[in-house]
Amino acid sequence: MAIIDFFDRGLRINPHGIAYIQDERSFTFREIGELSCRIANGLLAEGLARETKGAVWADNDVTAWGCALGLWRAGMAYIPVNGRNAPDENQFILDAFDCEVLFFQQAFAPVIDALRGGLPKVKLWVCIDADLPWAPSLATWSASQPSSAPVIDYDMDEVVTLSATGGTTGRPKGVMNTHRAYQTYFAQFMTAFPYQGEERPVNLAAAPMTHTAGMLSLPCTARGGTVVVLPKPDPAAVLGAIARHRVTEFFLPPTVIYRLLDIPGISKQDFSSLKCFLYGAAPMSVEKLKRAIEVFGPVMAGGYGQTEAPASISYLTPAEHFVGGRLASDERLSSVGRPNPLIRVEILNDRGEVLPQGESGEICVRGDLVMKGYYKAPEKTAETIVDGWLHTGDIGHLDADGYLHITDRKKDMIISGGFNVYPSEVEQVIWAHPAVQDCAVIGVPDETWGEAVKAVVELNAGHSVSADELVGLCKQKLGSVKAPKSVDFVAALPRSPVGKVLKKDLREQYWQGLQRKI
Repeated sequence: MAIIDFFDRGLRINPHGIAYIQDERSFTFREIGELSCRIANGLLAEGLARETKGAVWADNDVTAWGCALGLWRAGMAYIPVNGRNAPDENQFILDAFDCEVLFFQQAFAPVIDALRGGLPKVKLWVCIDADLPWAPSLATWSASQPSSAPVIDYDMDEVVTLSATGGTTGRPKGVMNTHRAYQTYFAQFMTAFPYQGEERPVNLAAAPMTHTAGMLSLPCTARGGTVVVLPKPDPAAVLGAIARHRVTEFFLPPTVIYRLLDIPGISKQDFSSLKCFLYGAAPMSVEKLKRAIEVFGPVMAGGYGQTEAPASISYLTPAEHFVGGRLASDERLSSVGRPNPLIRVEILNDRGEVLPQGESGEICVRGDLVMKGYYKAPEKTAETIVDGWLHTGDIGHLDADGYLHITDRKKDMIISGGFNVYPSEVEQVIWAHPAVQDCAVIGVPDETWGEAVKAVVELNAGHSVSADELVGLCKQKLGSVKAPKSVDFVAALPRSPVGKVLKKDLREQYWQGLQRKI
């Protein structure tokens, strides 16, 4: 199936049903389907070629998502633009990825107008919600276009998304994903998290739709379900939407889940509608995961993926959080589940050899889920995809039961006094302390050890703990080699627009003028 076929499946199942809800407005499948057709016909009328790159610069918004659907319906490639990025980063992405069409919300018009001179490849500017002197509104631009679908013969290996990745370690690279990759992703998701008979899922899109939340809405749409769109993952709004719309599934990164758990009285809320609360995009504290299961019920679901192998390398389903009716061991809960069935996942050593279960090496993936490559970067593609294997850059192992464990990112591993220290192992111990909201463990320069382990800690409001107490806790659990040599407390850890802690930014504070060997 082409990516637009997943929307059209829902359209056929439930044409008059509610496809999307935002604020007080509902949108039917037919309404959004016709909007996407007018957009697609408008793009084709402009004479734009197949796989033309088009971007949508907007907050979470149903009409903005309709623009992405229109690009796909026209056989073009969608560039997700996160409105929370710095303007110069988005300008770089749009120019480097050869964007020719830009749909945008009026709220971003002043920023975009200032950048237009640096975006000479853009041929068409369309403002989603207003007519501007230099850009027609979406309604004006598409008004004369037919609301029937253009006849397009989709090639499963054509690029449908060109997504930025690697911005935390340098200039973003453009990941080219195809219809085939998303077909694999959606099939794996729908198999792992099934619905019965005429059940209609209700998906909550609270995290940025330019990231995981957008693509996770499409399996819901394919089932004829409803997607409730929130402008941002405000904890109070999330809780209100779950109760009001009887949400059955949604995704949030761990940092937002931690904030939810801190809301007074959350354990008294009604979460009986939930079937799947997916967490991922960053490691999650096992202790906070246990708390989430207490609060939300047996619905938590872990996930592991990368932009280069979107969102479905493995899943830890709600049922797999339990063994024999009891909560599973910490080892199981710290895993990201078993690899999914339509791909192959192995642990390889530096020579490209498959390692036995239990041994640590680089997590590598092959199959239809894997990206086509990096845009206009064949050398980086060749470094990442070797002999058909996508090298994820993540270190991990498969345990005796086949569950995949991510030890850490290769670049984040600390070598202290000749010993390898994986930050995630230390972070799990520190996260377990009740005073700790979040933490990041990094290596900092040290004359004796080469690198010393440092913990940078964000505390819960109104709580306190000493550095000595945290170091002592780590020594007790992990021994002195892995325990932090120092602890810094900060008001807030630096995070990306999607909630990942930016360890590169933290390390730069301590490595200025020095060369880190990893």
